[in-house]
Amino acid sequence: MATRDDILAAATRHLNVDPRASMAVLATAAGVGRATLHRHFASREDLLHELGTRSLDRWAASLDAADAAGAAASSDPERILACLRDLLARFLADSDDFGFALTDSYLTGADDLLARSDRLVEREVELYAAAQATGVLRADVPPRWLGHAVYGLLVAAREAVRDGDVPRRDLDTLVLSTFLTGAQSR
Repeated sequence: MATRDDILAAATRHLNVDPRASMAVLATAAGVGRATLHRHFASREDLLHELGTRSLDRWAASLDAADAAGAAASSDPERILACLRDLLARFLADSDDFGFALTDSYLTGADDLLARSDRLVEREVELYAAAQATGVLRADVPPRWLGHAVYGLLVAAREAVRDGDVPRRDLDTLVLSTFLTGAQSR
């Protein structure tokens, strides 16, 4: 019997391929009936909300695991650069699992998810600002722009793999080099 986690994992995999999939399609992808899916999630919005929460949990965990706050507070360019490398690799792994969450319109409309996302953006921007202050990243752009650039690279990476333009094994190098070269201090 499929557990809630099994259903969420199957829904995530399917939504990464078809973000507009209906509950009936997601139930089939999870190997359960629609009634079973609806016992776990009353609506598609409930399912998306749970997946959005999990995506934000991973974002927060990535910031914590890379010690973004500690790196930013250190004012050590080498530590900040190492943190950026680690964080981008973690973000790519998260986008493998939650790629649909990068662009799903429901997730940007749920007030609680949006408020939490805003707080996570602030944590990330602190790292970019510290990277700028220490000369790791260019200082002639707003630190929030750097966050948007990372987000854009994650969307591009997801689509490049989905479309078969780039093998997944090359993404870490491509995203990291594109970001660091484009955002590099001048």
